[in-house]
Formats: sequence, C-alpha cells, structure tokens
Amino acid sequence: MVSKTDDIPASVPDCNPADLADEAQDGKQTNITHLKDSCGCGHSTDTAMVNGDGAHDHTEEAESKQDGNCEVDGGEDSNEQEVIVIQDTGFTVKIQAPGTEPFDLQVSPQEMVQEIHQVLMDREDTCHRTCFSLQLDGNVLDNFAELKSIEGLQEGSLLKVVEEPYTVREARIHVRHIRDLLKSLDPSDAYNGVDCNSLSFLSIFTDGDLGDSGKRKKKGNELEQIDCTPPEHILPNSKDRPLVPLQPHNKDWKPMQCLKVLTMSGWNPPPGNRKMHGDLMYLYIVTVEERHVSVTASTRGFYLNQSTTYIFNPKPANPSFLSHSLVELLSQISPAFKKNFTALQKKRVQRHPFERIATPFQVYSWTAPQVDHAMDCVRAEDAYTSRLGYEEHIPGQTRDWNEELQTTRELPRKNLPERLLRERAIFKVHSDFAAAATRGAMAVIDGNVMAINPGEETRMQMFIWNNIFFSLGFDVRDHYRELGGDAAAHAAPTNDLNGVRAYGAVDVEGLYTLGTVVVDYRGYRVTAQSIIPGILEREQEQSVIYGSIDFGKTVVSHSKYLELLDKTSRPLKVQRHNVLNEKEETVELCSSVECKGIIGNDGRHYILDLLRTFPPDLNFLPVDGEDLSPESQRQGFPRKHRHRLPCLRQELIEAFVEHRYLLFMKMAALQLMQQKANKDSSKTDAPAITETTETPIESNADTTQTQTAAAESSSATEVSIDGTSQTDNSTSAASHSEEKFLKPTPNGSLDPATTQNGECKSPLEGKELEESIPGLAQAKELAETLVAEDGSGIDPKSREVVLNACKAVGSISNTSFDIRFNPDIFSPGVRFPDNSVEDIQKQKQLLKDAAAFLVSCQIPSLVKDCLDHSALPMDGATLTEALHQRGINVRYLGTVLEFVEKTPAKVQLEHLYRIGIMELITRCAKHIFKTYLQGVELSALSAAVSHFLNCFLSSFPDAVAHLPPDELVSRRKSRKRRNRVPGGGDNTAWASLTPSELWKNIASEAQSYYHFTIQCDNVDQVVEKYNLQKITLLREISVKTGIQILIKEYNFDSRHKPAFTEEDILNIFPVVKHVNPKASDAFHFFQSGQAKVQQGFLKEGCELINEALNLFNNVYGAMHVEICACLRLLARLNYIMGDHPEALSNQQKAVLMSERVLGIEHPNTIQEYMHLALYCFANGQLSTALKLLYRARYLMLLVCGEDHPEMALIDNNIGLVLHGVMEYDLSLRFLENALTINTKYHGPRSLKVALSHHLVARVYESKAEFRSALQHEKEGYTIYKNQMGEAHEKTKESSEYLKYLTQQAVALQRTMNEIYKNGSNASIMPLKFTAPSMASVLEQLNIINGIIFIPLSQKDLENLKAEVQRRQQLQELGKSDEPTEDNPLELEDKIPID
Repeated sequence: MVSKTDDIPASVPDCNPADLADEAQDGKQTNITHLKDSCGCGHSTDTAMVNGDGAHDHTEEAESKQDGNCEVDGGEDSNEQEVIVIQDTGFTVKIQAPGTEPFDLQVSPQEMVQEIHQVLMDREDTCHRTCFSLQLDGNVLDNFAELKSIEGLQEGSLLKVVEEPYTVREARIHVRHIRDLLKSLDPSDAYNGVDCNSLSFLSIFTDGDLGDSGKRKKKGNELEQIDCTPPEHILPNSKDRPLVPLQPHNKDWKPMQCLKVLTMSGWNPPPGNRKMHGDLMYLYIVTVEERHVSVTASTRGFYLNQSTTYIFNPKPANPSFLSHSLVELLSQISPAFKKNFTALQKKRVQRHPFERIATPFQVYSWTAPQVDHAMDCVRAEDAYTSRLGYEEHIPGQTRDWNEELQTTRELPRKNLPERLLRERAIFKVHSDFAAAATRGAMAVIDGNVMAINPGEETRMQMFIWNNIFFSLGFDVRDHYRELGGDAAAHAAPTNDLNGVRAYGAVDVEGLYTLGTVVVDYRGYRVTAQSIIPGILEREQEQSVIYGSIDFGKTVVSHSKYLELLDKTSRPLKVQRHNVLNEKEETVELCSSVECKGIIGNDGRHYILDLLRTFPPDLNFLPVDGEDLSPESQRQGFPRKHRHRLPCLRQELIEAFVEHRYLLFMKMAALQLMQQKANKDSSKTDAPAITETTETPIESNADTTQTQTAAAESSSATEVSIDGTSQTDNSTSAASHSEEKFLKPTPNGSLDPATTQNGECKSPLEGKELEESIPGLAQAKELAETLVAEDGSGIDPKSREVVLNACKAVGSISNTSFDIRFNPDIFSPGVRFPDNSVEDIQKQKQLLKDAAAFLVSCQIPSLVKDCLDHSALPMDGATLTEALHQRGINVRYLGTVLEFVEKTPAKVQLEHLYRIGIMELITRCAKHIFKTYLQGVELSALSAAVSHFLNCFLSSFPDAVAHLPPDELVSRRKSRKRRNRVPGGGDNTAWASLTPSELWKNIASEAQSYYHFTIQCDNVDQVVEKYNLQKITLLREISVKTGIQILIKEYNFDSRHKPAFTEEDILNIFPVVKHVNPKASDAFHFFQSGQAKVQQGFLKEGCELINEALNLFNNVYGAMHVEICACLRLLARLNYIMGDHPEALSNQQKAVLMSERVLGIEHPNTIQEYMHLALYCFANGQLSTALKLLYRARYLMLLVCGEDHPEMALIDNNIGLVLHGVMEYDLSLRFLENALTINTKYHGPRSLKVALSHHLVARVYESKAEFRSALQHEKEGYTIYKNQMGEAHEKTKESSEYLKYLTQQAVALQRTMNEIYKNGSNASIMPLKFTAPSMASVLEQLNIINGIIFIPLSQKDLENLKAEVQRRQQLQELGKSDEPTEDNPLELEDKIPID
C-alpha cells in the first residue's frame, strides 16, 4: 500500500482539494469528472464512520459495520479501481472476547481504537462488557490511537478483549450502560425529552424492516388478503379528528421485565476499611422472582454480599457468584433475567439503527401516554449530582465551553479533509453546548442555581452554571428604557442570536463571537452565553475597546477591530461610517454602535451584542419628520411596534441587493443602447430612445436571469475601482456564495425621475420587456471591463453610464455596484458628523426603499408562490419558514393576511389564509401565556396550564381554575421564599382568567402587534368564522409554548365540563433557539448534484449526491435534517433509474430521520411518508403502501385539515392504490375528493383537474358504469383541447379513450337488450371487465407524483444533451428568456433545501 502524507487522508495526491470547494461554489460544473475523481470515493465508507468524538455518535457506526458497508458508496464502482492503490482502504480484524467465538470486524485506518470499544459495547454478544482493553500480541492498545498508527495491525490480526480491573468511574459507567441496555426499547426517554432520544413510528406501519419483508411478500400477487378499509376518521369528509392514533401502539414497547429494581444501595459510599478491600460501591437489586440481593462492585467485578436493608455486612455471600459483568452475575441468580435479557438484546439489535441513534439536538413531543414511573437509579443520581464529573470523558471537571467553541473555529481549513474535521468539531461542540445551555436554563428557572448577585431583585439576577452565563430577558437597570423596556429586552436576545449566526457564517479568521443559545421556558426568556475569559474580573467600561456601552453616548474604536470587521462588511452589507462621541470627536465604526469589542484574557478579539447587525425596519419604526415611500404608506406604514429594535432580515437584504443589481444591469444596458443609437445617428429613432430614458423605465426583471445575475454579480463586483480590491479569497468566496440565499425576486420597475423606491408592479401581471435584454450582454461586458482595468483606459461615456446606474440604484461606490447599509441610522442617541449629511440622506433613502421593497415585492411574491403552489405551507412552522426565506418578518403576518384578502384569487389561497389566521391567533395566545405563566408558582403549574388551555379551546363557558389545596395552608412559608425563584411569589391571579377575557386579550393583541382585526368573543366563533380545527390549534399552541399533554380524546365542544384537567398536563419543555453550524463542502456537492439532476444528467447527479451524503455523515454524524433531504433525493434518483429496492431503503431512512429529527407529524415527515408509499407500491408491497398513505392522510388532517392542495395528492395516491386492489367504491371516495380539491385550488381549467377527471373515469370504467366514466372523461378532454390544442398527444389519448368507452357502453347496452328480449337463454357476448394492471396503476402514480419517465433512444439522448448545453450557453450570456425548467427529464419537485 502506498504511504501518504497525513494531512490529506482522502484525496488523490495530484489534485489539491482546496480547489474543490471553489469549483462546487462556482456552480458551473465544467469538470465534474475531475471533481469526482479527486474526492469521489476517497472517503466513501470509511470516513462516514469516523465520528471520533463523544459517546453518542457511535451506535451508528456499530450498525454500519454490521451491514458491511452501510449505504455509502452508491454509483462509484467505476472509480474504485484507480483510487484503491492510493487510498487507505478498510481491512478486517478478528476479535476474540472471553466466552465467545472469534468474529471478524471491518475497520478503517482513520478510526480510533475507542470506536472498536463502542462497536463491542453495542454488539449483541459482547454488549454487557464495558471495562476491557484490546490487546494485540499481548500489548494493550491506546484508546485514542488511530488504527493506522499501530504497529503490526493489519488484515486478519487477532485482537483479544481482556477484562480490566474496575475503578469507581468504570463501575458507574458499567451500571449506566446496563441500565441503558435494559431500557433500550423503552420510549420514556423520548417522551421526557432526554439524551437526544425522540419518537419514531414508521416500523409499526411497515411491520419491521422494509427490505426483508419486501423479499417475503414478493412471492405471489397477494391481492386477496389485503385489508384496505381505512379507519372511519381517515375517510374523506369525516369530521372526527382523534388524537390517539398520532402515537399508535407499539408492541415492542411493553418491555419484557428483566429486573424489578436496580438502584444504588443506601450503604454507599463504602467505609474506609472496605475501600481498602477494593469495594467501589453497593447496589440493591430485586429480581423478577422477588429475590432481594445486595451486590458489591469491587475492582475485580461484581459479587453478592450479605448486607440487608437494615444490616450492613459486606462479606461475600456463599456462593458469591463473582463475575466481571453485572449481566453475568444476574444471569446466574435469576433465570427470568437470563431469558428476558437475551430476548431483549435480540430485539434491540433488530431495530433499524436510525430508530435509536441520538439526534444532534433534542426534539420534544407535545403528546405522551401515561407512563408508569419506575425506579431508576441512574436518573435519580443524575438529578442530584451535577452530572459533570465522570460522564463528559474529559479530564478535569466542567467543560470550558468558550475555549472549546473558539478552538474549534481556529482549526485549519486549507483543504477538504481539514475542513471536514473542523466542521465536525464545530458541529459537535455546538450541539453539546446547546444541550448544556438548555439544561442550565431550566435549572435556573426551576430555582436550582444560585445567582451571582443574590441580593438583587429576582428579575435582575444573573447566573453561572457549568461555565455558561445566564441572564433573564427583562430590562435590567433600565438599559432598554428608550427602546421599549421589557419588550425590547425580550426581542434583543433573538436579534443578537441572528447576528451571531450571520457573523459565524461569514467566518472571518481572528474575529470571535460567543456561543449563544436562547431558551424560552415557563414564560421566561433565558439567554445562555459562553464566558469571555477575564470578563468577570473587570468592569465593563474598562474592557470595551470598540463600540459603545450606553447606546452611542460614549463611543470608542480600535484599528484591529476595524480591520477584522471590514472583512465582514461586504458579505453582511454593513457600511463603514463615522459617528460622534460625547467629546464631539469623529469615531469610525464598521458595525452598529451597540456592537462591543472586547479582547479576552486569551488575547482573542470578541464581538458581542450584535442585536443591530442588520438595518432597522422603518415600516415598524415611526420616526418624526421622516416620510416613508408611497408603497409603504399605502399599506398603512409606519406602524407602532412594541419596541424600537425591529430589524430587517438578512434574507431581505440579500434579495433587495439582488433586485438592485438587476436594475443596475438594466440601466447600464439601456444607456448603452442609447449611446449606440446616438452613434448610429439614424436620427429617426434617437429621440424615441431618449424619451424612454425620461419616462419611467419599466425594467421588468426577468426572473430567470436572477440566477445568472447572481453568478455574474460575483465576477462583476469582485473588485471595485477604488482600489479596495478583495484579495482575501475566503471572504470573497463567502460573500459571493449569494446563490445560497438566492430567491429570484419578482419584477421590479424603477423610476429615475422620482427618487427610486424599489416599487414593484404586482407580480401577478409580470410582462417581460424584451427590448432591454439584448443590451444586457454588453452591459455585462462593460461592467467587467470597468472592473478589469483601473478605470483609466475607459472612455468617459462608459464611465458615465456606470456612474448614472450606480446613482440610480443607490450604490455606495460610483465606479461599481456595491450596496451596503449603515445600521446606526435612526438609532436613538447616535449622532453623525456634519460632513456626512449627504451620505446619511442616501442611507435613509436606501432604508425606506428596502422597507418598501418588502411590502411591495416580497409579500406579493410569497402570495404568488402560494398561488402557483411552489410554496406549500402546511402549518405554522412551515408558514414561518416560507416568510423567512423571503425575508419577511413574522410581524408582517397581519399585512400578508390583508394582502390575501384583497387578492382576486382569494379562494385559491384559502389554505394560506387559514394557516395564517391560526398562526396569528396562537402567537397572540403565546404572548399572553408567557406573562400568565410568570405569575404561577411551581406547585400550581399543571393547574394553571390546564386552566389556560380550557379558556383558549374549551366551549365550556365558565372554566374555573382549581387552586391546589395546599396553597391555602402554606401561605406563610412561601412568603419567606419569595426572593429565590423567578416564579416565586404566591400569585393566584392566574386563576381569575375567563375564556371571554382571554379571547378579548387575543383580539387586542392581534390588533396591537399584528394590526389585524379578529372580531370574535370565543373559540367557537373563531373556529366557525375561519374554519379552523381545535385539535390543530392545540397542536400549534403546545408546540410553540413547550406544553406536553396526555394523549387521549379531548371533548372540546362539551358545554358542561372543561376539556382539560390538571392531570392532562404532563410536562412543560423549553423552546430552544440556537445556531445551526453548516457542512459547507457537503452542501456544495449537494447543490451541484441537484443542478446536474435538473439538467438531466442523472448518473453524475447521483454520484455527487452520494458524495454529499458521505460528507454530511462526516460532519453531522448520522442524523440531520440535511441528510434527510439528501436521502430523499437519492431515493428519488434510485427510483427513476429503476433501482426500486435501493429507493425503498434510502426513503425508509429518510422517513425515520424526518420523524426523529423534525417530529412525527412535521409536514416534511408527511411528504416522506408519501414518497415511501410510492416506492413500496412499485416494490409490490401494496398493503404497506396503503398503510403509509393512510398514516400520511391522518397526519395531514391533524396538522392542517382536509382543505389543502396537498390533500388532493394524498387522495389521488390512495385512490389509485385502492383502484389497483379493486376496491372501487372506496377508491372513488378518495379520487372524487381529490377532484373537488384540485378544482378549488388549481381552477376548473387546470391540467391537474383534467388528470383527476381521467382517474375517476378509469374507476367508473372498471365498475362498468360507462355513463359516469364518459361524463368525466369528456370533462378532461375539453380541458386538454382548450389548454393544449387538438394536436397534442394528451388530447389525442383522451379522445381515443373516449372512443373506447363509447364502444364498451354500446356493447353493454346491446347485451342488456339481448337479455331483456330473450330472457335467460340469451347468448351473451362476454364483456371485458378489466381489473387495472399494476403497471398501469404505477404509471398513473408516477404521473401524479411528478415523476416522468421518458423512453429515450440513444439519438434522443444526444439531442437532449446538445439542447441542454445550448440553453446553458444562452443563460451564460444572459439572453435566455425561457427558464430551463421545461427540460423533459426534470424532476417536478425541486427538492427544497433546508
């Protein structure tokens, strides 16, 4: 094997992986082949398993090793041969454990020895060992050594598992591990939201693993015994919305009992004389046979001693059954344990690995069954120890979070392997930090942490726990008095978090931000931050060397900070600017004044308080003497907001700049054409063109160009003439990956005469202005020449063109397009020097334009996307995401709803309107609930929450709160403790809330916060008026506030008793916001793969996406939202390329992952279920396909009800499958419902509706009801004829089918007449009643799910490729008017990326 340098473990020597990212970033895959060779299978199976840090990543590796090599190398066999010589390939070692046969294990050279330990602790036959060493030829291997560094370790080496003596730490780890094995099938950790466990129910619907059952069911076409009847509540138009089916009963979860009790004995810790005999700790155990035993954990292992509950006698019992493992000991004394433990481990190993791997961030379930509370020593111990000492695998007690977060940022990132290592470390530390911060925040609010300023009033207290600093979201010391007090203090942490996220993404070397997590829990907002070394010892005034601590009265600056922040200025669009300090001196800043720079004792440059990273949103910030642009004013802006910190979102800034860049190009093009016209001096048309310049220039930006424009903007704006050329490649790369956020902006029109307000024509009537397009290519060249030279050799005319265009779009440079914002404009207390008045005016105008752009472009574009179904929100979370992607803040929700109300096509937006109303109401309720909870003491929490839910959802008019009885007794005691817990005081004001009062408050909150009018006095009126579902409202409020309720059927509509009792409230969870570190290289691969697929290069796309999957696994471990998207796309490609079993396996992983990472009823999970059903059907597993579709329909009903465009797709799928299994009547119920929904949301003339008619007609044909069949097919035929014309193949197909139906109908009529005439002895021609073939059903399923297979000959393929290339070239030139989307091989749904 060829040896290689260490630092590039996974790439071919002659190609430097550093270029890789740039290629992927360029988005032009010119040399895909080279890209793939260089790191194609360099790290296929191996690196996916190298998660060397932290214990919870490892179960997955164990699994992947058992299956040989997991899912990682997809279409890469072609390259395997060339690379094999150079790459450190995996090899097999033999493992010999005491008492078992030697077995083989596949390992890879980059792995650590520790990972083999993890595998052994997970294997069925060795899982009971934790305290052992691995020995090669009698030498103990170092746990943290990489396998490749171990001498003599090679293919076929024998590793011996040798039992080692225990220490207290090892004994604890052993007991903890045994407890985990005993509880491995028990879902209570998932219900309690502990240790990154979460729920998954897929296996219930697929009866275990799909792959195996697939092979079993293939034998015969078992149509007969499929039971297809769905439960009543799933049928169309059922009004019943039960909650219990959300968590179907899993028979595996009734765990086989192995022990009754396993707990720490009361005799711990061992007294000194026993310590010296090697006693480490004592356990108390009750077996299933009711035998009570006391066990000593000693250095040599576990044995029975003679103690009882009340008498301490540590002498070994007779026999003592000394065993190295607790499992071996228990197996000897309890036959039931032996039998059940073995069975339990068998079951555990059979589960899909994705059902048990920990997720990166905790997912909480809003419903749970009543779980019996069992004795659990480990949980008990965790609750009362700081749980920091032994479990963190790190020497020294607590973790220094700040040091870890910053050191991982400092890791090298020159080439791909280094970047992977760095991103993995960053991700791992972040997820650990988020988990620790969440636990800390809950401890703070629950009163388990001592404040660092205990003397002060509760609201002002600050806390430190586990090296994390916690502060409450209240306005302490009137810091935010000018800005809106507590409301501002509540908004500031999330703004700050957005700032941290933005600076983190730009990733400038040498500039550090704090680890930040915002936790909302029990009505309090807690900010958790890592601690800058040394900050607690000094006064704040001394340590801040950049920025201002009093909102701009005193300001300081620092050259090093200016240099560092300058690198973030272009990507974040922040303008360098001057402000005045208290001595009237000018101070230069490159951020908002609040942003403080502190140099820590570690010498690092930290920035904090990034709450104004992005410019203010003037629509919600009334300023005296400033008028907004007319578009904003027409919508009733500016409006008063709770606080004065409303900011525009980063996505909006990106979209606005993108929009302006298009205008810039158009302006330049028009002027160039004008000059050209003047040169030609064909006098006739010169004046005409001059006129165009005088009149408002309609520049209806053609959306398809946005894509190319972005690619160009990176080249065209890289260097600006002022000499500030960007040499630092990393930052320019970061700033120009604008395509990441690129949402094509709708058509804008610019009017140079009146100051530019990015006013947009309503995009619903966008007309292209072709005349301006030919000039674009020239404009681009011009822009490039301007950039290429230093501006001297260019003729003044062209220079003037650029100058005018720059002025028109508000660029800060006169020689190149460059828009940046000054975040301090309109900040109270900030003053600017006199010489910058003009500049400030420009900036103010820019802010007004951006605010206008949001209202006049982005909101209409969102509504348009919902109209043409390219955006499909299904619940509050997906709606919020759709708003955010377009840069619209949620405070605009009322405006969006008003816009929908005024839209002519309001009916087709009913789903959007309903989800919007629901979101608005639940958010208002959440605001009220927050303050409501703050006044509740802990003992009354469940009573208070159930009372609130009754007032919110129950039709019972006079909900009365049950005060907990003990409250009346302990009045005196609780007074004394008032100062201790944030929710201390004995406040019973919450009990007086009434339903009518709550709904009054919701209506006034909707008015004051969202400026939207809801005229309803109680929940039933709201439900009636807006057509909402109470169960959905319950889900939304629970998810938003962290309430967990008992899963049972609630009677919301009873007027005699309230729906909820305090027993129904099981828990209250934190709602956590944090930064999500990204895997950039993997993401670029994923994007290039998608691009390839959309151009029709499926195989190349597939390979790139497989590669992306590798890299994602490498950075995130096995579970992550982005891996889920990756697997879904991969499954779709497998399916299209005809590999159904592979599609099934990948899609199964996608479903499991979506359930685990996003939640069992998240809209994404619903879609994953639908895809899986399709692949199951294609694999011949019809009953499974139906079960999955029924599940998807049930979840959809729960999450948003029946009236939603997506429901038509589910119903068409169900109807088709039922048609396939000859359940015609059922099938018709679903298909006709789909027809109704499609007609409503796509309009009666849409092609979707035509297809729906055709599907219904086919079922009627199968039922031999030809009259109905003809009626439906005629409808479809008419639509095809009107939309596509007579000659189109669809129209012809439909007309053929009509003829066929007519013949059948005539034949049937003849036969009937015959029977009437001749009675029973008539000679009847046998009629053809055809059950549909599976192939024909599958074909229709593919069509409705947007998968189109085109049988292509070789020649067609060549033509297609040529056509694709031609279009690409056109696009390069910026001339392509037609979107590349008409590509025949294209997958209809562009897979959304997180």
